[in-house]
Amino acid sequence: MYLLGNLIWILFGGLIAAILWFVAGVICCITFIGIPFGIQCFKISGFVLYPFGRDIEIKGFGIGSLIGNVIWIIALGWELCIYHIVIGLLMCITIIGIPFGKQHFKLAKLSLVPFGSKIYTKSWL
Repeated sequence: MYLLGNLIWILFGGLIAAILWFVAGVICCITFIGIPFGIQCFKISGFVLYPFGRDIEIKGFGIGSLIGNVIWIIALGWELCIYHIVIGLLMCITIIGIPFGKQHFKLAKLSLVPFGSKIYTKSWL
């Protein structure tokens, strides 16, 4: 079931979103200071490519993660969060779009706190 969800996700916008996250990572990696933010963009790009069957867990923050998340929210995070919430709400208008809307809500949460978040694969059981 996860495979079918991921294939439909890729066909209807997931591939474009993953490419955009990847391009954002490349742009962030141009400067030395932006490399940690670029690495997070690459991780999120992989998550955006196939989100079904995977989830995120927000773990405890250290001081470095806290500072990184504050800078991230000010620079990029709030815009990305609003984008994913709006798209998620639009997807939830139809019954068929609800699973895709839920994925956008996960991405909204991840776009606010990428530092200190862990992406993991759900177990089958």
